Amino acid sequence: MKLTKTLKGGLVTGTLMAATATAALAEFPERNIEIIHPWGPGNAMAMSQVVAKAMGEELGTDMPVISLPGAAGTKGQTTAMGKPADGYTIFDGYVAPLVLQPILGNADWNFADFKPLSAAVANALAIAGQVDEERWSSFEEMMAYCQENRGDLRYSSGSRNNLPHMVIAKVLQSYDCVAQNVPYTQDGNVFKDLGSQVLDFAFINVGNYRSNPDRVNILLVLSELESSKKAYDGAPTIGELGVDLGLSNLGPMGWTWWIVHPDTPDDVTDTLRGAMERAMARPEVIKAIEAIGFVPLDWDHTQYEEIVGSVDAQLSSMGNALAWEEEELRKLD
Repeated sequence: MKLTKTLKGGLVTGTLMAATATAALAEFPERNIEIIHPWGPGNAMAMSQVVAKAMGEELGTDMPVISLPGAAGTKGQTTAMGKPADGYTIFDGYVAPLVLQPILGNADWNFADFKPLSAAVANALAIAGQVDEERWSSFEEMMAYCQENRGDLRYSSGSRNNLPHMVIAKVLQSYDCVAQNVPYTQDGNVFKDLGSQVLDFAFINVGNYRSNPDRVNILLVLSELESSKKAYDGAPTIGELGVDLGLSNLGPMGWTWWIVHPDTPDDVTDTLRGAMERAMARPEVIKAIEAIGFVPLDWDHTQYEEIVGSVDAQLSSMGNALAWEEEELRKLD
């Protein structure tokens, strides 16, 4: 069949465009890849820099971590997902912006709206008490005391209505323990007030614990993962109490999965996934993450919907614990 000049020209142009696109894809990455981190500088950002450096080495490019805090993490996520879907922007998807804020009505996305690369780390949470406490010697004894002295105990989850507050309120509700949550903006003040007995117990993360192991007594690890128990030197966990809190896997913990725009090309996404999984498997990366105070996770993208989906369902059902706490405290006024 004889081709017209116009058709010939179109085929040549199309072939060149396809070849150019294929070459561009084969050369990914051609420039730096940015990691958008939703919090300010600190241990969490340091951990992300460890992973990004190793991942960049796998890809042969630099991967700077950009801090964009604000609006409980949603500012960073909104910014990241507003970038081109070309694989050159990755979001450090913590539970607050990815799951919790949509549940609270502060974001219009769902975790399933994004493409996951791999799980990164968890920040196992725990309940810490006073070192020289004489009223009880265990978490369950503290709960028994609380049941008999409703509203007398004071604790802190950091800020109100965050993930630690939601999880602790659920734990307290399961024991019918009514306590007063005191908000703090700085962790240092929490430790100070625990030591001076202004607070009876408080939320703590692994990084805080590693920095102050002699200033607190870990009463309960808010996770059933063995790695979390190990991070707190063998302290008891919620999985050992025999109480079903409706929480499992990552449900009661701070954590992050690295995600990209849903329209990112599959080949680019696969390249990023492979690089991140190799980086997370490096012994030196695991050691560095643990030294900072985080728990490395070994879930890959195929488990994202199962793991994060279960967290979404669990946290969606936990809002009643916060409402219960407020109502019970009002009854005591």
